[in-house]
Amino acid sequence: MVHSEAMVMEGHGGPEVLVRRTLEICEPGPREVRVRVRAVALNHLDLWVRRGGPAFKLELPHRLGSDIAGEIECVGPGARGVSVGDRVLVHPGRSCGVCGACKAGRDNLCRHYRVLGENAQGGYTQFIVVGDDAIVPLGALSWTEGAAIPLCAVTAWQMAFRKGEVAPGLNVLVNAAGSGVSTMLIQLCKVAGARVIATTSSAAKVEHARLLGADEVIVTSEEDLAAGVRRLTDKLGVDVAFDHLGGEPFEKTLSALRWGGRLVTCGATAGFAAKLDLRTIFFKQLEIRGSTMGTKADLVSAMSLVASGKLRPVVDRVMPLWDVAEAHRVLERREAFGKVVLEVS
Repeated sequence: MVHSEAMVMEGHGGPEVLVRRTLEICEPGPREVRVRVRAVALNHLDLWVRRGGPAFKLELPHRLGSDIAGEIECVGPGARGVSVGDRVLVHPGRSCGVCGACKAGRDNLCRHYRVLGENAQGGYTQFIVVGDDAIVPLGALSWTEGAAIPLCAVTAWQMAFRKGEVAPGLNVLVNAAGSGVSTMLIQLCKVAGARVIATTSSAAKVEHARLLGADEVIVTSEEDLAAGVRRLTDKLGVDVAFDHLGGEPFEKTLSALRWGGRLVTCGATAGFAAKLDLRTIFFKQLEIRGSTMGTKADLVSAMSLVASGKLRPVVDRVMPLWDVAEAHRVLERREAFGKVVLEVS
């Protein structure tokens, strides 16, 4: 056992439910490693779990935090491909490893799939034990840059390439340009050769989106999303749209698709319910594709693009883990462009 300082939630509610505690972390078992966490990034998932809901059945106290960068501090019996001192990322998804989906390399379709910080204990801590199959080399990135990658990169990779089928010459729409997933999507769609139209509710974020590669940016507080898309596509609409807002933005995004277009959704930060006119869907032959996370192989593929300089993590600000309550407030106020990362001392 080692003692680990951590920020945990002992109940659901506002940021004030996050408190500092000392935990006991077990020794790694067979094919496991113990990682000394150096940085952990926030996701909107952290906010949803903290606030609570019927889908979150947690063992309290619970640790949030899906995105971990650190170094291997101890290895268990039979651990493969890892050594003490390795600088690493932790893939945030956990699966059974033996079902048909896992054996087919689609581990995020496993019926027993869990995500660190959601339905498994996460990275708001100095130490965490994970399986050796969750370890991905960090390379030359800093701890904070590395922590900005895992969850948003695997999510964006699946959305862009497996679900969105982005290809050269397509017009694509990326909502909420400043989110972690969207900063990755903008870059991946440009790598694929698409024309990217991004949206943001804040004019202050327009230039940030353009610097990432967005060809056009619609400020939705100044112009209707669907109207903006029609203006920029000669009234045709986009071939592919990516949304994680839900609610009314989802409805507008659906209406911004061209005939035969597809919408890929991975979240609902603006609302879980949307009104759909089924006549529009079948008459225009639209597709709606759901997407959650990505495979372990997707993170490895994303890291190869990071190494080549074609994909970069976007860090808005770095704060101490012990100030995580304020970090949550920053995310809730939508002040960040890119990731809010916590350093773990």
